Amino acid sequence: MTSTSLESSEIARYARHIMLPELGGGGQQKLKAARVLVIGAGGLGAPVLQYLAAAGIGTLGIVDDDVVSLSNLQRQVIHRTADIGQTKVESASAAIGALNPHVVVERHPLRLAADNAEALLRQYDLVIDGSDNFDTRYLAADTAATVGIPLVTGAVGRFDGSLTVLMPYRSGADGEPNPSYRDLFPEAPPPGVVPSCAEAGIIGALTGVIGTLQAMEAIKVIAGIGEPLVGRLLMYDALSAQFSTIRYRRRKDRSAD
Repeated sequence: MTSTSLESSEIARYARHIMLPELGGGGQQKLKAARVLVIGAGGLGAPVLQYLAAAGIGTLGIVDDDVVSLSNLQRQVIHRTADIGQTKVESASAAIGALNPHVVVERHPLRLAADNAEALLRQYDLVIDGSDNFDTRYLAADTAATVGIPLVTGAVGRFDGSLTVLMPYRSGADGEPNPSYRDLFPEAPPPGVVPSCAEAGIIGALTGVIGTLQAMEAIKVIAGIGEPLVGRLLMYDALSAQFSTIRYRRRKDRSAD
């Protein structure tokens, strides 16, 4: 079992964390002990991986079956021009190693699927979904709920983004069960209704905004600080520079699930 005690070099590296009363040395040890799975090393996964590695998450798992292409580099900032043609898992792993050698990276060069999702998620304490399709989002949400680990899920398109935190296996302060992804989005839209980024385009910096917020929510959940976005959907409109939040609850017809 890996020790969660902090080496002298780690104390210096994370000094600005440790001096925060809300986090402190105990919180930094929780980050070091954490095992986080990131689905996708693309637009959202890039800033998630960078900030979680910089924050000192002890183990980062990366799930991605794609390779780096030239069109990725406008927003997937963990990859370099020299990485074109390399698998995203290997490229991201190398970048993390250069950023923080204390972080262990577990590479999963595959696509999350029904036949591997549960076994994969059971190896981790928290999962972050940075995928770009509804099939993966629903699979990740359903599996995380089954396994009983928190999920930070986000989505982006053109100039808009959103994110929320899911813990449907727990109850809130009011004693009511927390909502699931299907309480927020009961079913996926029909194919072709929501265009992909390749079809509609996307402003690169938007993925940095939403991905960084996903990393922040993960840190809050792991360290046990603040109020995570459970039962709240945070939405961002980049063109108007406005954030808005909507609350959502478990549907009554699912209260006994």
